[in-house]
Amino acid sequence: MELEVRHLKALCAIADTGSLHQAARRLGVSQPSLTTQLQRIERTLGAELFRRERTGCRPTLLGRSVLSRARPLVDGMSALIGAATAEAAAARAGGPGLRIGSTASRVIGGWLRGLRVRLPGTDISLRVDVSARSLLGAVAEGRLDVAFVHEVEGFPLTVPDGLEQRVLLDREPQFISLARDHPAAGLPVVDLDDLAGDRWMVDPSVDGEWDGVRRVLGAAGLDPPVLHGDYLTAASLVVLGEAVAPCQPTSGPRDDMAIRPLRGDPLAVRLLLVSRPGADMDPVYEELERAYRDAARRAEEYHRWLLRHHSPLALTS
Repeated sequence: MELEVRHLKALCAIADTGSLHQAARRLGVSQPSLTTQLQRIERTLGAELFRRERTGCRPTLLGRSVLSRARPLVDGMSALIGAATAEAAAARAGGPGLRIGSTASRVIGGWLRGLRVRLPGTDISLRVDVSARSLLGAVAEGRLDVAFVHEVEGFPLTVPDGLEQRVLLDREPQFISLARDHPAAGLPVVDLDDLAGDRWMVDPSVDGEWDGVRRVLGAAGLDPPVLHGDYLTAASLVVLGEAVAPCQPTSGPRDDMAIRPLRGDPLAVRLLLVSRPGADMDPVYEELERAYRDAARRAEEYHRWLLRHHSPLALTS
């Protein structure tokens, strides 16, 4: 077997996530398929590249050597494809383009709508990714013009050198989602102790998410059972009363789910807009801020929280 860029990309994903499961998810393949691919790569090179341990995968000495050579090749290919794709899209559109990246957020729809009105004739594309680090890397490599990301409190992101950043919100509290018939659902504010008997569900592929939740639970002296999975699955389990899960305060109301703030707001994130240097990001930032204000006002629990905390976001613009 001849090694190709896709094989090197797989090795980098395994090293970055420390897990075959998470790497497979990032790459959009099944774990058995990725495991087979890794075994074939190792047979081709004649030695193990990763040690499989109970806690995940760690590169061997040879693995680290291979990775040090693989990363520049993968990054270079990504930059080449991104730049070529952008130039081709601009040529097809016959006008300016704006490539946006974002972690999952309730504000994306309103942001895009506002930008299309604000920037007529601009070809606007969108990439949503669970990994803020991946999006920041795409901006640094020229594959995106701007990225809206969140940074979990206590676990700062490393913003690549040369990129510009603006803070949309220095501290956004994270709320908790729970079933409508949960005993704490009738409370205006939920204590962590009220959730001591619940399973928590967290998506470990979201950068810093599990670390942040683990830190907060540990500080409160709690050690509940934790389920790992995406937040679409989490919502279905929350509705059935099988778990509780952290959520964005802008999450919309649902008849089958309660969204409540946590007392003392122990979980929080910082919201950042990161862009390539020299670009005029004022319209992009202003439309993002407007979309966030609209989403905050529509979320009843968050709007009440903003009013209690005398936040300017609660004011009518």
